[in-house]
Amino acid sequence: MTKLKIIPLGGCGEVGKNMTVIEYGDEILVVDVGIMFPHNDMLGVDSIIPDWNYLEDKFHKVKGVLITHGHEDHIGAIGYFMKHVDAPIYATPLTVGLIEPKLREQKVGRKRIEEIQAGDAFAVGQFLIEPFHVTHSVPDCVGFGITTPEGLIVHTGDYKFDHTPVDGWPPDFAKLSEFSARGVLALLADSTNSEVPGWTPTEQSVTGAMNDVFANAEGRVIVASFASLISRIWQVADAAHEYGRKLAVAGRSMREYVKIAQKLGYLDLPDDLLIDLDQATKMPDSRVAIMVTGSQGEPMAVLGRLARGRHHQLRVQEGDTIVISAHTIPGNEEAIGRIINMLMQKGAEVLYENNSDVHVSGHASQEEMKLMLNMVKPKYFIPVHGELRMLKQHGKLAEQIGFEHKNIAIIENGTPVCLTENSMEIQPRMKGGYIFVQGGSAGEIGFPQIRNRERLAQAGFFLASIRINGNSEVLGKPQIVSEGFIDLSEEDELIKGAEKVIRSAALEYKTDRKQLHSHIEGALSRYLYNETRLRPQVYAVVHSG
Repeated sequence: MTKLKIIPLGGCGEVGKNMTVIEYGDEILVVDVGIMFPHNDMLGVDSIIPDWNYLEDKFHKVKGVLITHGHEDHIGAIGYFMKHVDAPIYATPLTVGLIEPKLREQKVGRKRIEEIQAGDAFAVGQFLIEPFHVTHSVPDCVGFGITTPEGLIVHTGDYKFDHTPVDGWPPDFAKLSEFSARGVLALLADSTNSEVPGWTPTEQSVTGAMNDVFANAEGRVIVASFASLISRIWQVADAAHEYGRKLAVAGRSMREYVKIAQKLGYLDLPDDLLIDLDQATKMPDSRVAIMVTGSQGEPMAVLGRLARGRHHQLRVQEGDTIVISAHTIPGNEEAIGRIINMLMQKGAEVLYENNSDVHVSGHASQEEMKLMLNMVKPKYFIPVHGELRMLKQHGKLAEQIGFEHKNIAIIENGTPVCLTENSMEIQPRMKGGYIFVQGGSAGEIGFPQIRNRERLAQAGFFLASIRINGNSEVLGKPQIVSEGFIDLSEEDELIKGAEKVIRSAALEYKTDRKQLHSHIEGALSRYLYNETRLRPQVYAVVHSG
């Protein structure tokens, strides 16, 4: 019997790289294709994309890619994915504008992008798709009602119930009630703030806080936020205009997103408000506001370079007020804390979510989650978008308002849920992992390389280049190079001891010359640890006579 399958490939058990597969028979829908920021121990990794290995032999079955909104954790991997898929992308106008650069970067062309609007209804294969408007922290967000042969699925995307959003477009409560009246088979709902009691404040609350910042700042105001957080850019621009400041934008992605939002009518700014960064550096500090990227502590984004004094045009100075208007993504706390401290050392006043009201979450809190569940009244509930603790807490909230435990599926990435009109079955989790992106290429490095980088970062490396004759005798002095280990110029005795170990190990190992380098590496590793109590990466390069 054909069953409806729902398989999260990202966003379940983690915050980021959201991607959900909805499969029935020979047809597949994909909802969102996002990225995740790397953890602190993932050295050299730019981002992480979903592992779509499950789809490798099913790419031809993908009939459409539905995108809920334009944040990176929902669209950041779209260019990589569309290299494999020849199917239309369905997204609202602003989201389309933010997707197109991603496709160009990966040289996959525009593909077939279909602009949609909240309130539309259209067929994709045997699925009927009904996008409905939700409020979040970027304009033009939608969730999806997806009618399948087994019943109606509602996917909320990221949402909160904001009655006074910056763009004046409240959530579509009527559509949610209509779905409920029809009967909803399954609800997939955002779990990010499931541990936060109460209601999430409106985006308008940031307007007052931002106005206070501009009213009291005597020097420059520098605001860091996500490049795609168009609502925040709008609020900063309004405050700058109100208090007689010009606004410059630093950071390639943010400049590009501002242009896209202006072109599409989502950011209506006075003609003379925006100025170039060069011009801003020549104006009185009290007349300048600057928006920058780097709100998650990314070292190469503008805020990170400002903190380290490495930006080619800007320097942090006494009198600057720096606002970090973003919630810290789990795992980034250490990086952001370090940047805040460095900015303060340079004399800036730094405002962030722990000491001011310059940011509110774009995600529903507990009372809104209960309201969503009560409005939609699904038969089955699948929490998505969150770490495992968040998914579990969302499930507990559902039980508190009367849902039966057996009708709630707490699943992680790669776990299929099979649904029929009257049943839900959680199948065994499939194998999968992280796909690392580095320098624009995806999947070329894996965890072994990441672990090697960790070891190099912890104790450096020690390399010996050795020439031997036919009797396994070392000719001349071994050439030794080391970085990040110890200062070899001050360790003559250590080097002499290492040379003895190399000569002895070479003579001991005459039977299998192919493995000689491994034998020498092992001997050196033991020697260096015994002498220094450090474990550098040890390499031996052996040349014949």
